[in-house]
Amino acid sequence: MGMTIVQKILARACGRKSVATGEVLEPAVDLAMSHENAALVINQFLEIHRGTGLAPKVWAPDRIAIIFDHRVPAESAKTATNQKKVRDFVSAQGISKFHDIRGDSGGICHQILPENGYVRPGTIVTGTDSHTTTHGALGAFSFGIGATEMASVWALGTVLNLEVPGTIKVEVNGSLARNVSAKDLILHLIGRLTAQGANFKVIEFHGDTIRSMPTSGRLVLCNMTVEAGATSGIVPADEETGRYLREVAGVKEALAVDASDADAAYDQVIRIDASQLAPQIARPHTVDNVVPVDTVQGVRVNQIVIGSCTNGRLEDLAAAAAILKGRKVAAGVRLLVFPASWRIYRESLGAGYLATLVDAGAVVMNPGCGCCLGVHQGALADGDVALSTTNRNFPGRMGNPKSEVYLCSPEVAAASAITGVITDPR
Repeated sequence: MGMTIVQKILARACGRKSVATGEVLEPAVDLAMSHENAALVINQFLEIHRGTGLAPKVWAPDRIAIIFDHRVPAESAKTATNQKKVRDFVSAQGISKFHDIRGDSGGICHQILPENGYVRPGTIVTGTDSHTTTHGALGAFSFGIGATEMASVWALGTVLNLEVPGTIKVEVNGSLARNVSAKDLILHLIGRLTAQGANFKVIEFHGDTIRSMPTSGRLVLCNMTVEAGATSGIVPADEETGRYLREVAGVKEALAVDASDADAAYDQVIRIDASQLAPQIARPHTVDNVVPVDTVQGVRVNQIVIGSCTNGRLEDLAAAAAILKGRKVAAGVRLLVFPASWRIYRESLGAGYLATLVDAGAVVMNPGCGCCLGVHQGALADGDVALSTTNRNFPGRMGNPKSEVYLCSPEVAAASAITGVITDPR
């Protein structure tokens, strides 16, 4: 029996020729990422060394990335103090892949990693964030772990007791209609699978729709696989992967490319005709409560958010600007825009997208996760209805359990900003 991409990556990381679904392994890690929750990891890391007489040194400073993004700039003294703690640790350990609160290099962790070339095909990436699944878009096996697990990675360079996951193969063929995008595709898939339909599995994307999709769209797909319960999402590395890493990330060396064997065993195969997809909406209060846009068309909204690690990329802002150009945000609607990184912010500024959005009435915020997380920058009032390009709509997700959050694509968000109600962008 052949192996899937993830099985091949795990076998290589363990120095073996093959691995089987269900085996428990301790694979070597290529990149370990944290954001502000690195403060929690530091506590656990120091605890591991307490009483051993050993100096608390990380296994490989050049394989650890830490990005401040969830609470930037710091919204409280507690956050600021934790960030200072992380800065001191980074300096003491010699961690070079550190992105502080800076306009020349900062942003959301799940954008910073790919655009800086930190993620390569065939590698294992762990992160103390559930949406670490994002980086499977570049052909890596990338998944989220807890602070205690990450502390052991920092100490040993391996993931302990990792069970080889099964894989769901998703084949997507056909061309997406105008103003239908990758966000609609992944919402549709989550609706079909349900929030637990891919528990502890990998979702592997194939088909001509995926092959013709830019990396920005693939990042959207893999970002939200966790919302179906998946351990990770992955897109086989191909010419587009190489183009992105060369032209965007500045990677010059040759790349390893894995492909699943023709006789690899899949737990399930799902086929989607992309040409039949309409814009999709996830209704409150679960991500799998997905319907076509016409089901909820006309629902009045108070706040619209475009951005986040899911849909804050250049292509997303370009799509929103194209719809909003020469138009105005409806009275009574707040439109907040969060680019995924300062690099994207600058590129959007240079392309005129931000000016178009501001002229329409949008408020452009610094790159960060505050609004999506609900800790600052755009919290909702009691009874507010939000329409957002983010990835979760659980009660309280955007700061208030007495509000409602609908999830959508940038195209739906922009069209709805003009009308003040959920609107089909087609």
